Amino acid sequence: QVHMVESGGGLVQAGGSLRLSCVPSGRTLSGLTVAWFRRTAEKERDFVSVIRGNGGHTYYADSVKGRFTISRDNAKNTVYLEMSSLKPEDTAVYYCAGSRGAILSTLRSPDAYNYWGQGTQVTVSS
Repeated sequence: QVHMVESGGGLVQAGGSLRLSCVPSGRTLSGLTVAWFRRTAEKERDFVSVIRGNGGHTYYADSVKGRFTISRDNAKNTVYLEMSSLKPEDTAVYYCAGSRGAILSTLRSPDAYNYWGQGTQVTVSS
């Protein structure tokens, strides 16, 4: 059974940086579109960023654009989310999700994703 495994969360001060990692368990990363979502008190699954399986195009939520960078290393079977200039409002549980064939119009919807991780907590103190 395929699922995603996240790591790298933690506690950081506002303005600091963290790097999250995501590895698919049970299959390779090749061809898999991978996204990050986050759960806050206000929203169950809030889109953060996605990197497509074919071509590697990336997309970001407006709230993180310019501060977060998503990337993939197929050789290491890992997707990264580099987060910088962190704000207290970035505090959330971050989930990695994988999709076998999400189309462009659905990339920001959690319903487009087949595989999910358990989440990793990111806490940004003010």
